Amino acid sequence: MQNRHVSVGEEKGENMGQDLLNEALTVIRNAENSGKAECVTPASELIKDVLLVMQKNGYIGNFELIDDKKSGRFRIELIMKLNNCGAISPRFSIGLKELEKHEIVYLPAKDFGVLILSTSKGVIDNREAKSKKVGGKLISFVY
Repeated sequence: MQNRHVSVGEEKGENMGQDLLNEALTVIRNAENSGKAECVTPASELIKDVLLVMQKNGYIGNFELIDDKKSGRFRIELIMKLNNCGAISPRFSIGLKELEKHEIVYLPAKDFGVLILSTSKGVIDNREAKSKKVGGKLISFVY
């Protein structure tokens, strides 16, 4: 039996997109590293909430939903302030006391970047989680 190499175009089949957040953050990171002014990512409620936190912290500019008659896509304005971002998988449930330990693991320096959590108070960054005294599920990091 012969091994078959899959090209990038063939990879975009039915099984792709299992983790839309990871896919969206990868598109943003690659576009930012390429010096592009904007990018287009998959859309979901979770991605929208993460983009709002990234926008609030100054990592991206404005974004809009493009209706493609399916699940939609986001067009995101890039402002060249992003060094790295990524989804955290599996999504760890952490308490408030464990937050600093995970900041050390995922962020390069103290007070540099943010962890994004899904909490009972919504999708928020680690600073807001500390001020609201809530834990939650770690979903991504940005710096």
